[in-house]
Amino acid sequence: MQSSPTLFSQITSGLYAAEFSRVIKKFPPAKPVRGLAAYDHFLILCFGQLTYRESLRDIVACLNSKPRLLYHMGFRGRLTRTNIAYANQHRDWRIFQSLAEILMRRAAALFQITALADGPAGLVFALDSSIISLALNLFPWGYYFRTGRAALKLHLLLSLQGQLPAWAVLTDPKVGDLRMLDHIPIQSGAHYIMDRGYMDFVRLFRFHQAGAYFVVRCKEPVCFRVLVSRPVAKADGFKCDQTVRLSSNWSAKSFPEPLRKIRFYDAENKVMLVLLTNNFSLPAEAVCQLYKQRWRVELFFKWIKQHLRLRTFYGRSENAVRCQIWSAICAYLLVAIFKKQNGIEKSMNEILQIVSVSIFEQTAAKEVFANQTQATDPAAQGDEIQKSFLFNCI
Repeated sequence: MQSSPTLFSQITSGLYAAEFSRVIKKFPPAKPVRGLAAYDHFLILCFGQLTYRESLRDIVACLNSKPRLLYHMGFRGRLTRTNIAYANQHRDWRIFQSLAEILMRRAAALFQITALADGPAGLVFALDSSIISLALNLFPWGYYFRTGRAALKLHLLLSLQGQLPAWAVLTDPKVGDLRMLDHIPIQSGAHYIMDRGYMDFVRLFRFHQAGAYFVVRCKEPVCFRVLVSRPVAKADGFKCDQTVRLSSNWSAKSFPEPLRKIRFYDAENKVMLVLLTNNFSLPAEAVCQLYKQRWRVELFFKWIKQHLRLRTFYGRSENAVRCQIWSAICAYLLVAIFKKQNGIEKSMNEILQIVSVSIFEQTAAKEVFANQTQATDPAAQGDEIQKSFLFNCI
């Protein structure tokens, strides 16, 4: 009887071989990278992310402990620490960026039908950036003059349907957030949620012209001329809901259309929020709830730094660090696609914990996670009514 593919192969099947071949042709190496094929390199970095290996030596020892399974996991070359280190230093990191973009599109197609609770119809994105700190003595090429440390900056557009990256770019920390507004893809009818660091009326007007909606926190002071004032629930913390126009000469030319201004006092955090949006159809409460959802991108950055290999690195060159960061995003997207395609109800953290100890299992994914549920559910062997009750409580 033929056994099932390994769990690792089932996860990496979210990326098709033809797609990988097309990406490799886009970035031909200046000279062949000796000893390790590009696909083997990609699989090794994903394996290190999914199993949280500490070093290249750990990865090689773990994989070579199962030589019979390596072929079934997709590996074709000889796996040595030297081969991997050489590939990290010389293989173009843009290959992994392109692979991440392919996986983003695939994940978006799977999750776009997911409705956002208490949100508007259509897609909702949160935009932000995060600093990935590096040790200056190990990564002197990443020197950041403001902090005196080494770092890279990850700019990311998070789709709140499924908590998935929809667009990302890795830059020097000196690159300002505003410049990213010129590069992110704009979809008509979608909502984009941003903090006040992204308030630039010239660039926001591009969103308005493309038929997209934005919610951005206002950097005060900004001169407005009030056109219409609507009644608000002051008992709930709302101070005003107004239709305004920018009154200064430069800003009026930058954004010549009316804007909606909502002032809200957040009693929990004791802060006054002034929000600007070009959406006049949503209630003021819904606009504030949308801006509250922006914190999900902050939580996403925190989550991937805690659960993926983004604090310590397998190489010291800039190319090796960028390869590892993009492979972390690829690994996250592969697991998300795997979760959706197999209808797994567990959280991403639970899935990664199970995958890390079951990566070599030659069992169908549904059986692996069904067995985990059965082993941890105290009602699995008990009464069916009690089992249903516990499941609903969870």
